Parts: sequence; C-alpha cells; structure tokens
Amino acid sequence: MLFRSYVTNNDGSISSNVSVNRSTGFSIVEFNTGGSSSVTVGHGLGATPSLLITKNRDNTSNWIVWHTSLTAGNYYLLLQQTDAQQAGVNFYPNSTTFGFGHSASERWITYLWTAIPGYSAFGSYTGNGSSDGTFVYTGFRPRYILQKCSSQASSWIIWDTTRSTYNVLSNADLLTNSSAAEGGGSWGTAIDILSNGFKFRNADSYAFNASNQTYIYAAFAEIPFKYARSR
Repeated sequence: MLFRSYVTNNDGSISSNVSVNRSTGFSIVEFNTGGSSSVTVGHGLGATPSLLITKNRDNTSNWIVWHTSLTAGNYYLLLQQTDAQQAGVNFYPNSTTFGFGHSASERWITYLWTAIPGYSAFGSYTGNGSSDGTFVYTGFRPRYILQKCSSQASSWIIWDTTRSTYNVLSNADLLTNSSAAEGGGSWGTAIDILSNGFKFRNADSYAFNASNQTYIYAAFAEIPFKYARSR
C-alpha cells in the first residue's frame, strides 16, 4: 500500500497533515484542535469515510471509533473497551472533512477508510442466535474481519484467514480490548469465511450472533472477487 508524503490539507476549519491512498480508500490525518470545542478537519479521501479511528498523541486517552452504521454521526465506540455505542463526539464526516472538538490543545492522529468495491466493506448485520447464523455479504472473500456488537457491551473480535485457513474457523478470535491469546473467547466453532462474505455457525451472548442484536463490521479482501474461492 503506497502513500505519498504528508501534505497540508485546508479543507476544514483548521489545517491538517494528510497522507492518503484513494485507490485503497485509506487516509492518515494529523492535526491539533488548538483547544477548540468545534472544528472540521480535512481528510483527503474524496469520499465519505465509512470508518474512523482517532487517538490523542499527547496522553493515554481512548482509541475512539466512529462507524457508518452507528446510530448517527455523533455516536462512537472505544476500541480498547467493550462499551456499547454512545453519543458525544460530533464527527459527522462528509466527502472532504470530519468534525471534532477537544478542550485542550493537543495532537491527534486519525485513520479513515472508505469502502472500495471488491477491496473493502463496512456495514452492519442483525444476529439471529442460531447455529445457522446470519450471512453477511461483502462482495469478496474477506482476509480480515473486525466486528462488534454496537447495541450491547461486548468484545471487539478479529477473524482472519491467515491464522485459521479452513472453515469452520474455530477458537481463532483475537480481541482488541484484551491481551488474551487467540481463542480467548472460547467460542469454539464460530464462523465460515466465504467467497462473497461470512456466515456465523454459532451464537453467543452479544459477542457475534446474539438474537436481534446489531453488529458493525469492517472487512478487507483476500484477493479480488473473481479469483476468490471458499475453502
């Protein structure tokens, strides 16, 4: 994934330093709010982001996550915690900027992704609580999936086809909110990663396929769709 050097972006109410790769839909943004409680920041993607992760570089505060399938542009999750979505940060991103505000003058780093057909997908699904679980269409075979229940407190779970190469993936989860080794969730048989998406083969209390609960996900392709095969 090649990036150009950081360049100054003046699309927002404050300037930012941006390194962006539009072909993969990924941008890295550095900025300082200057102590303002309401600013806009340019991101350089040329499309509305689907996922945003930001962190204060000057203290040990949270990794804050906005996702396109949360309730609104002011809802967020915390990557290192299990909390359900909550309101409070006015991101409201568009094709050129995202909103932000912070009472102190400190440095922030922000990572943004926008969906690229055949390469990345971001969305939500509703669990059904069954071993014949919910199928999620991505349009490609995912190599990497990050998912979390947004409606209840639960872990952030990572599934991938590098560590577990054949379906059904079993005890192959990694958790962003825990230092536990893989399989720390002890969910056993859990998920099929397919040529055009993924499907759950188990259910858990809120972790990935609980009945009538809402989940967000980010998925990135193994290879382009026309070459993908389920294993």
